[in-house]
Amino acid sequence: MIPRFTPSRPAYLRAVRASAWYDLVVTAGFATPWTYALLHGALSSLSGAFGLGVMPALDPMQTLFANLMGSVVVVWAVLRIVRPLPVHGLFDGAARTLFAAWQAYALAHGATRLLWLFLIAEVAFGVVQLVPWWRSRRPQPLPANLS
Repeated sequence: MIPRFTPSRPAYLRAVRASAWYDLVVTAGFATPWTYALLHGALSSLSGAFGLGVMPALDPMQTLFANLMGSVVVVWAVLRIVRPLPVHGLFDGAARTLFAAWQAYALAHGATRLLWLFLIAEVAFGVVQLVPWWRSRRPQPLPANLS
């Protein structure tokens, strides 16, 4: 019998930690105005090179919101790397559902198609972290020898 992938298993905590490492790598550049300016330039070039649409010009409000998001996500990622708990996966999955919804909204309203790469990662990590919770809440069938 193959052990189920549930929030109480070590494999689940590895998934929580892996999603945290992804978040740290992807969002660290958003955390300060200086790194965001560099990241914005790189993403603009990449998006333009592949014909995926344009990034909006940098402005102080966009930078502020990018920095706020980056700072919070970096702190959240470090927490999940240092001390991953099953409940962190549940809350991270919920946050990823929200992030994916807002990314889909942005794509539907003309954002650069480069955003698809981030949307796919959000959905994938969200599913990996939420499905085990959903499965663990469903009534489990009795083993054949007990029915």
